[in-house]
Amino acid sequence: MIVTKNKTTNVDMSILTTYQNLRQATLALCESLDIEDYGLQAMPDVSPPKWHLAHTSWFFETFILKPFDKEYRPLHPVYEYMFNSYYHGVGDQYPRAQRGLLSRPTLPEILEYRAHVDEAMIRLLAHENHEARDTILQRCVLGVQHEQQHQELMCTDIKYNFSFNPLHPALGKIPGAAQKATLLPLTYREFDASDARMGYEGGGFHFDNESPIHTFHLPAFRFANRLITNAEFREFMQADGYNEPGLWLSDGWVWKQANHAKHPYYWVQQDDDWFEYTLYGRCPLDPDQPVSHVNYYEADAYARWCGKRLPSEQEWEAVCQQLLLEPAHSPVTLHPCVVVDDGVDIVQMFGSLWQWTRSAYSAYPGYRPAEGAIGEYNGKFMCNQMVLRGSSCVTPPGHARASYRNFFYPKDQWQFTGIRLADDP
Repeated sequence: MIVTKNKTTNVDMSILTTYQNLRQATLALCESLDIEDYGLQAMPDVSPPKWHLAHTSWFFETFILKPFDKEYRPLHPVYEYMFNSYYHGVGDQYPRAQRGLLSRPTLPEILEYRAHVDEAMIRLLAHENHEARDTILQRCVLGVQHEQQHQELMCTDIKYNFSFNPLHPALGKIPGAAQKATLLPLTYREFDASDARMGYEGGGFHFDNESPIHTFHLPAFRFANRLITNAEFREFMQADGYNEPGLWLSDGWVWKQANHAKHPYYWVQQDDDWFEYTLYGRCPLDPDQPVSHVNYYEADAYARWCGKRLPSEQEWEAVCQQLLLEPAHSPVTLHPCVVVDDGVDIVQMFGSLWQWTRSAYSAYPGYRPAEGAIGEYNGKFMCNQMVLRGSSCVTPPGHARASYRNFFYPKDQWQFTGIRLADDP
């Protein structure tokens, strides 16, 4: 947890510890990488690990050190251009699709850049009497959250990059043998109509797209107790669901035809056996694991085939509110996990897979982005994307919350995304 005290020079220094732990956690994700892995970029939507390491440093440098540390000197002036992602208010950006061409700076030079930024950040955070102390702390908290997002992106991007290698490389080692979990039967819980308060409430951090708080009328609905499994999705495949046009949105059918889609991403069939590529390498497909790496089109088609639908983001958040569900601060697992029937009504809301909702990503009533380049963080992406809720097995502990709004394009498969069903009474 990040703890700060506002409008005072007596600031709780846990922010400094949080910053240092964050930066070490990012490097720890790379411990099993070899030098050749750091520059891989298998498609424009993913970035090389080396670029992630530099960009997260660029964020602290650009939005904290340059405006508020008079002693700070950039390590290299061209880094502002090379490692700017999409902040047009800062300046031009190196083309996203060509990040894999950046063999220089080398990995040691990027690690030197991280150390250069860390040294300056630690010095600035320790300056309790700085005139812009409150703003520095607020932006540091944003920078921490930003780097946590990139920690998750590093896992998803590395998995995608590795998946093209016939050696099926692994980022982590499979945990020790554990007792086989008991899968919950798929059931639905009914929720009455209500006027739900949506958005973040509390004194902690939240992104601007989680506010302002507003009331939303929800008709009665039914909500699945768990995510859809590999075995359940295979039934859709065996019923020829990928070739039934009546199940697919128009754009989804175009995507399916163009990509010859027949199964979830990372699934591979050998003879009569199915395998799945994971961050532990290629593994036999576990029928009880939640189906992952399906895009919005696939999730929607599956729901139609079941005679159900995807939940709205308002329904998803209302379930969390009514059942007081919050994410547990469990460690990153690199793979979705089966849940044991322990008497809990609704499970896998957090820490397994991001869950597609049928809600388009748009602004809440009264939303206003922050001024300046930092206001480009969320608001300008509110077009043609769908909202996902929850968190995944590679979301850093403490990053998610019930009001968190993730968003991706309907075609995207490389994220850890899954399916939860809903229905009308």
